[in-house]
Amino acid sequence: MRPMNMASAFLTTVRLLAATVAVAPLAATAHAAAPGITGGTGATATFNLTAQPAYISQPDGQAIYSWGYGCTTQPPAANFAPAAIAAPFCNTMQVPGPTLIVTEGQTVTITLTNGLPTAAGNTSILFPGFTVATSHGTSCVTLGTCDVAGLVTEEAVPGGSVTYTFMASSPGTHSYYSGTQSDLQIEMGLYGAVIVLPANVPSNCNSGLAAANVAVETHWGEHDFRLAHAAYDHQKSCYDREYLFQFSEIDPRIHSVAAAQVSAKKGCSVGSAGCSLQVPTEPYHPAYFMINGRSMPDDMDPNYAFQYPHQPFNGNPHMHPGELVLLRIIGQGRWQHPFHEHGNHVRILARDGNLITSSSNPTGDLAGPLLFTTTTTPGQAMDGIFYWTGKGLNWDAYGHNPTSSDPDAKLACTADTNGYNTGVAAQSAINYYEWCQDHNKPLQAAPFGDVAGGGPATLPDPNLFTNGAWYGGSPYLGPNATVRATGPTGTTPPSGTIANPPNSEAGFAFMWHSHNEREITTNNIFPGGMLMMMLVDSREFVIDESN
Repeated sequence: MRPMNMASAFLTTVRLLAATVAVAPLAATAHAAAPGITGGTGATATFNLTAQPAYISQPDGQAIYSWGYGCTTQPPAANFAPAAIAAPFCNTMQVPGPTLIVTEGQTVTITLTNGLPTAAGNTSILFPGFTVATSHGTSCVTLGTCDVAGLVTEEAVPGGSVTYTFMASSPGTHSYYSGTQSDLQIEMGLYGAVIVLPANVPSNCNSGLAAANVAVETHWGEHDFRLAHAAYDHQKSCYDREYLFQFSEIDPRIHSVAAAQVSAKKGCSVGSAGCSLQVPTEPYHPAYFMINGRSMPDDMDPNYAFQYPHQPFNGNPHMHPGELVLLRIIGQGRWQHPFHEHGNHVRILARDGNLITSSSNPTGDLAGPLLFTTTTTPGQAMDGIFYWTGKGLNWDAYGHNPTSSDPDAKLACTADTNGYNTGVAAQSAINYYEWCQDHNKPLQAAPFGDVAGGGPATLPDPNLFTNGAWYGGSPYLGPNATVRATGPTGTTPPSGTIANPPNSEAGFAFMWHSHNEREITTNNIFPGGMLMMMLVDSREFVIDESN
């Protein structure tokens, strides 16, 4: 965990606690995972996709004309993953396109049908990192079998189709996107993700501490939403939760011009004079910045929410202390996005499916960097691990108090070799994975005091930096923590706002956002854009990712 300035850490925590309390009740069943579709469990994974137009929505009320990949027909229920997510769908157009989930070693076959307006011309898909074979239609007499050679890949003509086949040769997160007039077609929304699961999950990911986190989740009634137990065929790639984030942007002028030209050329014939689009893509001035096709706060609504029929995926990560959270990250737009995950650095495992290992010991420790910002380069994918435990806060985050009558306030903390409360007895306790060095340590000797009064931070008047329901008022984890965690003066920092009754959920919210300030706006309105919250709750709050 990165060293923290304690005053800064405390102010960030208190400021964002309100976001946890204000947001979490609205999104208690709206947490992200890495939802997508599989192509079957056999040796071959088969997908049937189409490219079509539709409108996607933005928080400022605008509907943006876009193009996207989708499913030609609804896949069987068994083909949606993870299985625990309720009411999934795959419409004929979505942004991003369907997440294709396959297993290492499978032969992947994808048939793309071009349902774009005739004037949009040909379209295609590129699969970077894979050796792709394509079909070669010899006749366009029967639409649906037509494809032609493009500059970089085989293309489907309007109304026609093309089939791509490749071997899922390496695990990890990969992008896919249009290889036809990419400056326009990717901007319009033709992109998506491929997740390749490892064929051989290391045995240690199913036992020991790596499995104990999942055992604790089961104790509290939580489902396992992982696609696999490890990200790669490597013993150091185990994880407990996973989330997929695809970053992109929209220049509404480009979309408006495309819509106007499509309307003007409606009914034109393939190859006829003027039956093509001439949409300028420079200068480029994006006004919408998206995570998984949505801008904040829409990205905190559920996956597969009915109000977003063409934007099925959210961006709303949630975790318990001590869990290893796998972040699958793809830059899908034209700009780099310096995305910062507050709370800790992200340890990078791999880029574009290439695991970063030591050349001298490829089966031992991983060699990826710790990143302050996971800067997304256009077209590049990365996998990384985010980790948060509360170590370094310098106070008991669970509000333990040996003089309290609340049994949870008197829980023990037995340190393992790394200093955390992870023993078998702790697996049923709300303070599983507590950093024991801070156990029974009150926030301040004088809770309303300052550093001179024995505390780690000088507390300002909350009215100076908070506003109404956005002030949570508690630096403690757990519904009863603000009630039971009294210091020597018998009081705690103020709590009990309208959005945060003392006995309701209380957790930490770390703002995850672009460090390009313009990108956390929606059409220049703050807050918006590439912004979401990582919600950290103690164990008694059940994280339900099933919608």
